[in-house]
Amino acid sequence: MTSTTPGQAQKVRYAQLWEANYDWLTTKLIDDLPVKPSWRCLDAGAGAGSMSYWLAERVPQGAVIALDTDVSLLDAGRAPNLTVEQADISTVELEPGSLDFILMRGLLSQPQVKDADEVINRAARWLVPGGWLLAEDFCYLPSDDSPTANGRTVIAGYLQVLETTGMNTRVGRRLPANLARAGLTSVDMHIRALGPGQGGNALIAERMKILTPRLLGDRLLTQEEIDEFVAALEDPEARDIATLEISAWGQRP
Repeated sequence: MTSTTPGQAQKVRYAQLWEANYDWLTTKLIDDLPVKPSWRCLDAGAGAGSMSYWLAERVPQGAVIALDTDVSLLDAGRAPNLTVEQADISTVELEPGSLDFILMRGLLSQPQVKDADEVINRAARWLVPGGWLLAEDFCYLPSDDSPTANGRTVIAGYLQVLETTGMNTRVGRRLPANLARAGLTSVDMHIRALGPGQGGNALIAERMKILTPRLLGDRLLTQEEIDEFVAALEDPEARDIATLEISAWGQRP
């Protein structure tokens, strides 16, 4: 029997919370597209694979590539039409016109993606005429507008950590325009409010737990400030819109 390290267990738990918070919307948006059983799909930034596995079921006569720089949580044996590929979306080479659908969820904001606009342009070329690209990412709002003093302090520290690591905290705002600039048509979007009290409190609490060593080590926050923030996640008077999840999709003409 293979034992699970505490670090791996935390990684799995975080991935499960992430999927529970975001999968329902992603699957709904894809279901609104004219999906065919023969579609060839790319799940770029596949994470723990929930969307890759779901897509594999939706395209039984097609194929799904689950691509990520870290494939430790992916299981290539989950479906016969699933391929797991360890690669960086910024440098991977895929055949132009070889895909019917591309999903990029929470990918373009990641530190390893230095030029999100170019990644979208390259991905658009991988689509067949009539193929679809769905990109979902975030736009973090200024901490100064949080409704509580503690929220303003904690969110400011949280954002500083993200930006220090190289995360693009505004990329979601540009998605609809960038899909159009990449030559895609029928571009549309959906915006969802995220933050304390918006339905993802367990995910927020886990994220704060993961970042606590960095927040404390950089002296951005105290343990008391973090504990107060987590304790108030269910408080209606602390409910906040800290982030916008922006989903944008378009079709190659």
